[in-house]
Amino acid sequence: MTATDLVKDTTTATFRQDVLAESMNQPVLVDFWAPWCGPCKQLGPIIEKAVKAAKGKVKLVKMNIDTDPQVAGQLGVQSIPAVFAFDRGQPIDGFVGNLPESQIKGFIERLVGPLGADTTALIAEANQLLDTGDAAGAAERFAMVLAEESENPDALGGLARAQILAGNLEQARGILQTVPADKAGHPAIAGARAALELAEQAEELGDISGLMREVEANPANHQARFDLALALNARNKREDAVDALIAILRKDRTWNEEAARKQLVQFFEAWGLMDEATLYGRRQLSATLFS
Repeated sequence: MTATDLVKDTTTATFRQDVLAESMNQPVLVDFWAPWCGPCKQLGPIIEKAVKAAKGKVKLVKMNIDTDPQVAGQLGVQSIPAVFAFDRGQPIDGFVGNLPESQIKGFIERLVGPLGADTTALIAEANQLLDTGDAAGAAERFAMVLAEESENPDALGGLARAQILAGNLEQARGILQTVPADKAGHPAIAGARAALELAEQAEELGDISGLMREVEANPANHQARFDLALALNARNKREDAVDALIAILRKDRTWNEEAARKQLVQFFEAWGLMDEATLYGRRQLSATLFS
């Protein structure tokens, strides 16, 4: 069901089908309005937004009382805007005047139950929890989004990253395997895949202390320093991981077919464009390459 299916205009001739018959499937709100009515123009966009946010649990039908006054007269409408809620063919609730968005949402929730949190806000909150290391809290919020939008790429990628953060790499792989082909290139999905690859590489490296001893014993051992960068990233020591790769670049930019620079780019993709470590890494990379 698209957003355009949720809001439509009706007339006296189509009212029975658009409202009475349709309300047998879900509640239908009827907004009685007129072109000259200022409050109607203010209410219109607000109520349309609330109906669309309900994602099909309720529909909105708009009736211009200037061209079609009969139904409004039968319902005793004396001032507008006036909104009536129909369910199973009967008017069951309503209000008159221009209400704020929060009250309109409450009106709809009385008809259909809780609408849930705003998807964008939930994803932002989940990403903040990921940044603080709260994998469980982030996963819970991403799952709430997916319960409403099962193919949301931001939520799918975020849930995979939450599983990676929790050390559940197999679950992360399973989530990414469910991503629809047309969303495989979305930044959140690409970032999650990069993060999973990094976690898999780090899993093979073992104890970080051994790598640190190798680098201390032989600072020119680029492979040990490279592996150390991967291990540091796996422990969320992102800026330290950047520093390790930058140290390689300063000694030998072309080592192992520019492996250090390519690894930094993969870090940036996994962390996100606006992550503080990404911004730090890009500054360090620019200073190194263009100095």
